[in-house]
Amino acid sequence: MKQRKNKELSSKDLSELIAKGMSEKKGEDITILDLRKVKNSITDFFVICSGNSDTQIDALANSVEDEVYKISKTDPWQKEGKANGEWILIDYVDVVAHIFNKDRRKHYDLEELWGDAVVTHFEDSVL
Repeated sequence: MKQRKNKELSSKDLSELIAKGMSEKKGEDITILDLRKVKNSITDFFVICSGNSDTQIDALANSVEDEVYKISKTDPWQKEGKANGEWILIDYVDVVAHIFNKDRRKHYDLEELWGDAVVTHFEDSVL
């Protein structure tokens, strides 16, 4: 199993840092799914947000990476979707960021798919 290199930051703190990066570029409907108690979960947390355009989705992804690197000096393990601009996935092993355009988010409906997760709606006041 792949492990994150920098373990100084807990997966919960990392999820909140990712959400902060999303909020910096006005990501919409930022949601943190805590999957730690969900059977067969592949990660500890999903952090999900929506953007209104390909440009904003790209900016959101860059902001997430910048925010995480600034605090933890950690690069993502994997990134997918930058080319198509509809859904960018940034994988930090125990936290995975999903940045969607609104239609794709509704279509895949990760919040429903992982319905057993503890859901937190991120607001700027969290950090």
